[in-house]
Amino acid sequence: MRILLVEDDARVASFIRRGLREERYTIDAAKDGEDALFLAQTGEYDLIVLDLMLPKRNGLDVLRTLRKERNTTPILILTARDALADKVQGLDAGADDYLTKPFRFDELLARIRALLRRRGDMVPTVLRAGDLELDALHHRAARGGKALDLTNREYALLEFLLHHTNEVVSRTMLAEHVWEHDFDPLSNVIDVHIARLRRKIDEEFSVKLLHTVRGSGYLLKDPKTASAGALKSS
Repeated sequence: MRILLVEDDARVASFIRRGLREERYTIDAAKDGEDALFLAQTGEYDLIVLDLMLPKRNGLDVLRTLRKERNTTPILILTARDALADKVQGLDAGADDYLTKPFRFDELLARIRALLRRRGDMVPTVLRAGDLELDALHHRAARGGKALDLTNREYALLEFLLHHTNEVVSRTMLAEHVWEHDFDPLSNVIDVHIARLRRKIDEEFSVKLLHTVRGSGYLLKDPKTASAGALKSS
């Protein structure tokens, strides 16, 4: 799952970013309100963690703009402004939750999980293709009942591919959704990670799920639902 972290304090941003990456989230970060608004408007995120006191454009203005544009991405305000009036104002402006600094990281994670569970009413959090399964909320993956030992990047790749089962996914799509926004599109990093992921999910099984579509990208095929006419190109 992809999170946009909006925080101008470099030390706090580094701490949060490192912790969320350890929990297998893909993180983009913005240091001011203008960058935050640009990334939120042009990218697809499962959650936004938003500070209020930001340079160039304050967090409340970013929040109000996104909601006015009918952006429904869950937004968690994370700020030092702890007055009741600030909390009421933030929630009334469209925030889904409000957490004040200083904070416990385990509480931040719990609130993130809670917001993603609510979003799970629209987006499935347990993803399957044949006997391959990924639990997005608990960050576990298995095939044939056997747990898969995935790196954070392999996990993020698999999660995105499962969201697009039976669809051809291009390298550009993977770069935009699984890597951070400063990723170098000319590198072969995607191919290397796909090869490692393929070994882990397919090597011990006769039915292969992850396929390369020459000149187009990659295809995670669900043998229970895929047919020649059902496969889609993204």
